[in-house]
Amino acid sequence: MAASSPEQESQDQAPQVKKDSPQKGLLRGTSVVGGATLLSRVMGLARDIVFARLTGASDAADAFFVAFKIPNFFRRLFAEGAFAQAFVPVLAEYRQKGGIAAVRELNDRVAGALGGTLLLVTLFGVLCAPLVTGLFAFGWWWGGNEPEKFALATEMLRITFPYLMLISLTGFAGAMLNSFDRFAIPALTPILLNLVLIGAATIAAGWFEPQVMALAWGVLAAGVVQLLFQIPFLMQQGLLPRPKWDWGYPGVRKILRLMAPAIFGVSVTQISLVLDTILASFLPTGSVTWLYFSDRLVELPLGVFGVAVATVVLPNLSRQHVGGDPRKFRHTIDWALRCVTLIALPATVALFVLAEPLLTVLFQHGNMTPWDMEMAAWSLRAYTFGLLFFMLIKVLAPGYFARQDTVTPVKFGLIAIASKMVLSLLFVIPLHMYFQLGHMGLAAATAGQAAINAFLLYRGLREGGVYAPEPGWWGFLSRLLFANLAMAVVLLGILHFWSGWHDWLWWERAWRMGVMVVAGGATYGLILLISGLRPRHFRATS
Repeated sequence: MAASSPEQESQDQAPQVKKDSPQKGLLRGTSVVGGATLLSRVMGLARDIVFARLTGASDAADAFFVAFKIPNFFRRLFAEGAFAQAFVPVLAEYRQKGGIAAVRELNDRVAGALGGTLLLVTLFGVLCAPLVTGLFAFGWWWGGNEPEKFALATEMLRITFPYLMLISLTGFAGAMLNSFDRFAIPALTPILLNLVLIGAATIAAGWFEPQVMALAWGVLAAGVVQLLFQIPFLMQQGLLPRPKWDWGYPGVRKILRLMAPAIFGVSVTQISLVLDTILASFLPTGSVTWLYFSDRLVELPLGVFGVAVATVVLPNLSRQHVGGDPRKFRHTIDWALRCVTLIALPATVALFVLAEPLLTVLFQHGNMTPWDMEMAAWSLRAYTFGLLFFMLIKVLAPGYFARQDTVTPVKFGLIAIASKMVLSLLFVIPLHMYFQLGHMGLAAATAGQAAINAFLLYRGLREGGVYAPEPGWWGFLSRLLFANLAMAVVLLGILHFWSGWHDWLWWERAWRMGVMVVAGGATYGLILLISGLRPRHFRATS
């Protein structure tokens, strides 16, 4: 018998991926990620309810959310944003050309480069915490307007900043598993963050003074737990890297070359939210917290479905590009656009109509007041106008990154950020001066920026011949429009009779909201079925 070649042995040892038809595999992967993410988001809402009860919309709450947002911002640059978008296509290329042996060699070098960089960044963040806090909460630092809030945020940032390194390495592990279609474990991992933080708020808060410090330590502990959770699954797949410091390795250099512009291209939304935090630090106390809670509700459908589709689409697009199949590439983008539109439109209508009741049910406990719910509802309504565009960005950007084009999204991202700054000035100043709703202006500017960015990404794919809409879009959109109008009528009709949300006990609010969610969802689904739309339409291949 002839001896096997190294390439054959490498392929034999590779993790086996079950073969499905393209869209069946995409739908299955999206369902896995979406289901796990839904569970995570539900736990996240439970976490935020606990936060609201513990801190309210106080100075301490504002300080913690800034200290939590800063490492999360950099996390989305290193882990979920630019790094993942640059790493996954290169990994797909190495896997296609060199097999599992090449993948492991790449992973070792990337682990060394990423880990070393993160360690240096983390040390800088901890040692220079006052400077970093001042950059993200300039209004608290400038002129010494709120020294106690600034000092508390700085103290907590020294504790939370190492979370960046831990969660970025967790993201690296998740990207490896996702590239081999092992989607469930990375999608389930964030649940651990929520469980640890809930434990910190309910059990450990009494051990600290102020109590909010328990949440900062909870963030750090959650980073450790999430990273350790993924290691056994990497070992099971034979993907656990042995870090090697080799900046000259071609794959590392290629990832860095793709990653540098992608930091701006994929993270435009995150940069925008940080700008919101900076501007909100000049607004009345509570503005940061109101924006946080309204953003959390927008993130629910975005994270459950938009991110799930994007997570599954990127490795598939990368393989289709390497395999030279532009027809499947176009079809995958079209499928993703239809999926996110199906969910984004009803989510927009429901969040807009039910803004204040939803916030009241979830967060009006303990130190949170009806006034806080009213203020958060204004920013939530503004955010909803950008929800569809947030989701479209998630699935349009991979159309560039899968082709290893990270420069074009950067250009579009910079245009969008510049537009956001102009829109912020146009919205925030008058809304704050005349209505004390400056935070709503920030949310509206963010929605406008998302619309501009999504339009530019879409136009770029069309003009480049990468994507063209497949037949049936007008009929699909007309069905969605009719179903959403029917759902809005049902929800507004129920709200006409149920108007005492702030006065009811929590269980009275909860069952009424449950009825409205079921009624709205059933109406939407029934009208779509009557109009002829079926689940098989999202499994069919072209």
